[in-house]
Amino acid sequence: MKRFLLSTLLILSIAPTLSAQEIYTEIRRTAQAKVNDSSADILVRRFSMFKLEALNYMAIKMKEEFPDSSADLLDKEALSLNIFITNYTRSLIENRNMPANYQKKVIKAYMDASYSNPLFNDADKEMVLSYFNDGSSLTRFSLDTDWRRAVLAAKAALKQLDK
Repeated sequence: MKRFLLSTLLILSIAPTLSAQEIYTEIRRTAQAKVNDSSADILVRRFSMFKLEALNYMAIKMKEEFPDSSADLLDKEALSLNIFITNYTRSLIENRNMPANYQKKVIKAYMDASYSNPLFNDADKEMVLSYFNDGSSLTRFSLDTDWRRAVLAAKAALKQLDK
Protein backbone atom coordinates (compact mmCIF):
# COMPACT_ATOMS: atom_id res chain seq x y z
CA MET A 1 0.00 0.00 0.00
CA LYS A 2 2.92 2.34 0.73
CA ARG A 3 4.23 1.88 -2.80
CA PHE A 4 0.80 2.81 -4.17
CA LEU A 5 0.73 6.04 -2.18
CA LEU A 6 4.34 6.90 -3.03
CA SER A 7 3.67 6.33 -6.73
CA THR A 8 0.63 8.56 -6.57
CA LEU A 9 2.60 11.31 -4.85
CA LEU A 10 5.29 11.03 -7.51
CA ILE A 11 2.74 11.45 -10.29
CA LEU A 12 1.21 14.44 -8.52
CA SER A 13 4.62 16.05 -8.08
CA ILE A 14 5.54 15.74 -11.77
CA ALA A 15 2.11 16.69 -13.08
CA PRO A 16 2.82 20.44 -13.38
CA THR A 17 5.81 19.72 -15.67
CA LEU A 18 4.00 17.44 -18.11
CA SER A 19 2.43 18.71 -21.31
CA ALA A 20 -1.02 18.01 -22.73
CA GLN A 21 -2.14 14.40 -22.47
CA GLU A 22 1.13 13.37 -20.85
CA ILE A 23 -0.55 13.36 -17.44
CA TYR A 24 -3.22 10.94 -18.67
CA THR A 25 -0.58 8.83 -20.39
CA GLU A 26 1.68 8.68 -17.33
CA ILE A 27 -1.13 7.79 -14.92
CA ARG A 28 -2.35 5.13 -17.34
CA ARG A 29 1.18 3.75 -17.85
CA THR A 30 1.72 3.52 -14.07
CA ALA A 31 -1.64 1.81 -13.52
CA GLN A 32 -0.93 -0.68 -16.32
CA ALA A 33 2.50 -1.49 -14.87
CA LYS A 34 0.97 -2.20 -11.46
CA VAL A 35 -1.75 -4.40 -12.95
CA ASN A 36 0.91 -6.40 -14.81
CA ASP A 37 3.25 -6.70 -11.80
CA SER A 38 2.45 -10.11 -10.32
CA SER A 39 4.67 -9.34 -7.31
CA ALA A 40 2.64 -6.23 -6.41
CA ASP A 41 0.24 -6.29 -3.48
CA ILE A 42 -3.17 -7.60 -4.56
CA LEU A 43 -4.89 -4.46 -3.23
CA VAL A 44 -2.59 -2.22 -5.27
CA ARG A 45 -3.34 -4.32 -8.35
CA ARG A 46 -7.11 -4.14 -7.79
CA PHE A 47 -7.06 -0.35 -7.30
CA SER A 48 -4.86 -0.01 -10.38
CA MET A 49 -7.22 -2.20 -12.43
CA PHE A 50 -10.12 0.09 -11.63
CA LYS A 51 -8.03 3.14 -12.44
CA LEU A 52 -6.93 1.61 -15.75
CA GLU A 53 -10.48 0.71 -16.74
CA ALA A 54 -11.76 4.16 -15.74
CA LEU A 55 -9.02 5.85 -17.77
CA ASN A 56 -9.70 3.68 -20.83
CA TYR A 57 -13.44 4.31 -20.55
CA MET A 58 -12.85 8.05 -20.18
CA ALA A 59 -10.62 8.27 -23.26
CA ILE A 60 -13.08 6.32 -25.43
CA LYS A 61 -16.11 8.31 -24.27
CA MET A 62 -14.32 11.66 -24.69
CA LYS A 63 -13.55 10.79 -28.31
CA GLU A 64 -17.21 9.86 -28.84
CA GLU A 65 -18.93 12.59 -26.83
CA PHE A 66 -16.47 15.49 -26.92
CA PRO A 67 -14.47 15.02 -30.15
CA ASP A 68 -13.47 18.69 -30.20
CA SER A 69 -12.29 18.80 -26.59
CA SER A 70 -8.66 19.37 -25.84
CA ALA A 71 -6.30 16.83 -24.32
CA ASP A 72 -6.28 19.17 -21.34
CA LEU A 73 -9.74 17.93 -20.30
CA LEU A 74 -8.57 14.32 -20.39
CA ASP A 75 -5.51 15.24 -18.31
CA LYS A 76 -7.59 17.10 -15.74
CA GLU A 77 -10.02 14.21 -15.39
CA ALA A 78 -7.17 11.66 -15.16
CA LEU A 79 -5.41 13.68 -12.49
CA SER A 80 -8.67 14.08 -10.57
CA LEU A 81 -9.33 10.33 -10.80
CA ASN A 82 -5.87 9.77 -9.35
CA ILE A 83 -6.57 12.24 -6.53
CA PHE A 84 -9.98 10.66 -5.86
CA ILE A 85 -8.46 7.17 -5.54
CA THR A 86 -5.60 8.50 -3.40
CA ASN A 87 -8.01 10.32 -1.08
CA TYR A 88 -10.23 7.25 -0.88
CA THR A 89 -7.28 5.03 -0.01
CA ARG A 90 -6.08 7.52 2.59
CA SER A 91 -9.56 7.65 4.12
CA LEU A 92 -9.71 3.87 4.35
CA ILE A 93 -6.32 3.73 6.05
CA GLU A 94 -7.01 6.63 8.42
CA ASN A 95 -10.38 5.22 9.47
CA ARG A 96 -9.42 1.56 9.80
CA ASN A 97 -9.75 1.76 13.61
CA MET A 98 -13.10 3.53 13.56
CA PRO A 99 -16.36 1.66 14.18
CA ALA A 100 -17.59 -0.35 11.19
CA ASN A 101 -20.66 1.88 10.84
CA TYR A 102 -18.45 4.97 10.41
CA GLN A 103 -16.23 3.15 7.89
CA LYS A 104 -19.32 2.25 5.85
CA LYS A 105 -20.38 5.91 5.83
CA VAL A 106 -16.97 6.93 4.51
CA ILE A 107 -17.15 4.34 1.73
CA LYS A 108 -20.71 5.43 0.91
CA ALA A 109 -19.59 9.07 0.72
CA TYR A 110 -17.10 8.17 -2.01
CA MET A 111 -19.57 5.91 -3.79
CA ASP A 112 -22.20 8.65 -3.79
CA ALA A 113 -19.68 11.24 -4.97
CA SER A 114 -18.83 9.06 -7.95
CA TYR A 115 -22.38 8.04 -8.79
CA SER A 116 -23.89 11.52 -8.41
CA ASN A 117 -21.42 13.26 -10.71
CA PRO A 118 -21.61 11.71 -14.17
CA LEU A 119 -19.52 13.18 -16.96
CA PHE A 120 -21.19 11.58 -19.97
CA ASN A 121 -24.61 10.49 -18.67
CA ASP A 122 -23.94 7.15 -20.33
CA ALA A 123 -27.12 5.10 -20.82
CA ASP A 124 -25.22 1.80 -20.55
CA LYS A 125 -25.73 1.54 -16.79
CA GLU A 126 -24.77 -2.12 -16.64
CA MET A 127 -21.29 -1.29 -17.90
CA VAL A 128 -20.65 2.01 -16.12
CA LEU A 129 -21.93 0.64 -12.80
CA SER A 130 -20.15 -2.72 -13.01
CA TYR A 131 -17.75 -1.81 -10.20
CA PHE A 132 -20.36 0.19 -8.30
CA ASN A 133 -22.76 -2.76 -8.12
CA ASP A 134 -20.08 -5.33 -7.28
CA GLY A 135 -20.27 -5.84 -3.52
CA SER A 136 -16.86 -7.51 -3.46
CA SER A 137 -15.09 -4.63 -5.23
CA LEU A 138 -12.86 -2.28 -3.26
CA THR A 139 -13.58 0.46 -5.80
CA ARG A 140 -17.36 0.66 -5.90
CA PHE A 141 -17.45 3.66 -8.20
CA SER A 142 -19.10 4.53 -11.48
CA LEU A 143 -16.89 4.59 -14.55
CA ASP A 144 -19.04 7.50 -15.81
CA THR A 145 -17.79 10.07 -13.33
CA ASP A 146 -16.73 13.67 -13.56
CA TRP A 147 -13.75 13.09 -11.30
CA ARG A 148 -13.10 16.78 -10.69
CA ARG A 149 -16.60 17.24 -9.25
CA ALA A 150 -16.44 13.89 -7.44
CA VAL A 151 -13.29 14.91 -5.55
CA LEU A 152 -15.08 18.01 -4.27
CA ALA A 153 -18.29 16.11 -3.49
CA ALA A 154 -16.43 13.45 -1.47
CA LYS A 155 -14.56 16.11 0.45
CA ALA A 156 -17.81 17.90 1.30
CA ALA A 157 -19.51 14.63 2.33
CA LEU A 158 -16.62 13.69 4.62
CA LYS A 159 -16.74 17.12 6.19
CA GLN A 160 -20.43 16.53 6.98
CA LEU A 161 -19.57 13.17 8.58
CA ASP A 162 -17.14 14.83 10.94
CA LYS A 163 -19.68 17.34 12.24
